[in-house]
Amino acid sequence: MRHMLVSRRAVVGGLLLAAVGGRAVPSWASSALGEATEVRGDVRRKRAKKDELLAVGSELFENDRVHTNVESYATLNLGADTRVLLGAETELLVDSFIAGQGGTLELGTGRMVFDRPEGLPKVDVAVRTAFGMIGVRGTKFFCGPSRAAFAVFVEHGSVTVARGGVTKIVAAGQGVEFHHRGDAPSEPVNWGEARIKEAYASVGLTR
Repeated sequence: MRHMLVSRRAVVGGLLLAAVGGRAVPSWASSALGEATEVRGDVRRKRAKKDELLAVGSELFENDRVHTNVESYATLNLGADTRVLLGAETELLVDSFIAGQGGTLELGTGRMVFDRPEGLPKVDVAVRTAFGMIGVRGTKFFCGPSRAAFAVFVEHGSVTVARGGVTKIVAAGQGVEFHHRGDAPSEPVNWGEARIKEAYASVGLTR
């Protein structure tokens, strides 16, 4: 999957260079990957070396980095069917994304909910975190701090969580935890309603 995404980027880059007679074109000059559909508080986007406020309707491009400050939240739409909700004090790198196929996101700090409705075709998405890699095939899940641990909870679908040579498959209604960086993921366990509500509330989402 990664090879396919890189290859597509290389082809698009080549076409852009040809169109301008060989002059370099910045990555954000290509097609937008999505846009911000909800912004509450102080949310910023860093593109190349430029830092600016993110507003509703702002387009997102490859390698854009979105940062929410204290008591600030954002909802990002990637393609027509996928949205990412960011909680306060969160940093997300939109590494790459192709609608209907997938891509790679990087959660630097904070928490997020990845939401793709049930019943749609599967897409391959990888979410990098400091604690481990999350492999997604079309689902809804939370990842971020939860009750003194970094956790991943799946509402529907399933994800794989890998770290330290250990991979766990997390099914609907289950969560795994990391208490320290470098730890392998815990065994998946069912989450209670109270903890699920806490996790979703941290990204401004009610359940």
